[in-house]
Amino acid sequence: MQKTTTKLADGRELIYFDTEESADRAYTDLRPLEATTALSEVRRDPVTGDHVTVAAHRQGRIYHPPADECPLCPSRDGRSSEIPAPDYEVAVFENRFPSLALGAAAEVLPDVTPLRELTPGVGRCEVVCFTSDHDASFADLSESGARLVLDAWTDRTAELSALPGVEQVYCFENRGAEIGVTLAHSHGQIYAFPFVTPRTVRMLARADEHRAATGRNLFEDVLAAELADPVRVVLRGEHWTAFVPFAARWPYEVHLYPNRRVADLTELTEPERAEFPGIYLELLRRFDRLFDGSAPTPYIAAWHQAPARHRTEAALHLELFTIRRTVGKLKFLAGVESGMDAFINDVSPESAAHRLREVAT
Repeated sequence: MQKTTTKLADGRELIYFDTEESADRAYTDLRPLEATTALSEVRRDPVTGDHVTVAAHRQGRIYHPPADECPLCPSRDGRSSEIPAPDYEVAVFENRFPSLALGAAAEVLPDVTPLRELTPGVGRCEVVCFTSDHDASFADLSESGARLVLDAWTDRTAELSALPGVEQVYCFENRGAEIGVTLAHSHGQIYAFPFVTPRTVRMLARADEHRAATGRNLFEDVLAAELADPVRVVLRGEHWTAFVPFAARWPYEVHLYPNRRVADLTELTEPERAEFPGIYLELLRRFDRLFDGSAPTPYIAAWHQAPARHRTEAALHLELFTIRRTVGKLKFLAGVESGMDAFINDVSPESAAHRLREVAT
């Protein structure tokens, strides 16, 4: 893999990842861009203890541009984009409208007033362009293309984790207008948080309780239980297993675990990396066949990785889920889910797993 780092016109970092080590990436961003200002705040909810990021400057970000003005396409035919090169394989750059930014420390003053805990939204938000093809999805990638994305995720996890103040690195993809995606070009994002996210806090608390009660790791026991009674197992390889969780929250939800527990992407071995693309691409393609190919399936793909300071019990895994519950119908997070965080699933996990096995090629 070749990694080439350069700068955009406003000083943001742009990184090209290429399978060949001879790729020419000597292209200059000629746009007249002004440096962005980071005004993000992180506020602590005094009732729940959760961190909430306030990033009001993002209201002006790009919203559903026409295909010929896509900022994630290569710069071609006299049109400049976020990527100056006329073609690329995988490109990663700092978000122009970040929720978190290292510069926030210079713009936002902390406040330690009781019940009003506020700190600067220090962190980093990156955009990961999976392909230069505007019309291709992740599922359309070759295995080598998916492997290059995995290598990019791994590289960024290592570098972002080393930034001062970063507590957790989160790689994810939102796909589909139904999810809220505002740029149609296939891409994902990476957030380097200055706090541990609420869902991770809850999972690790459960893992600590499980260790105290049993002497074993929670995530290892969950995977072993699914393999012992494989009614919810969707795919199994030598190094990875995909299953619908016992208490799935979403109509179709699959968790993909490496069979050997690791803390984050940087700890995967070469055999584990080599097998991942085939397993993951098959899962994505099955998601697109769930509803008889009537429309591309909207989904969220979320990598769960260990925080910087709580790695012992954590387990790397990917959670893939869709908000579509059947043809033409979505699962909305209404009063019960949004108001009380109490999920009600319209599809049994066993039925979902059966359907995901049924749509195999």
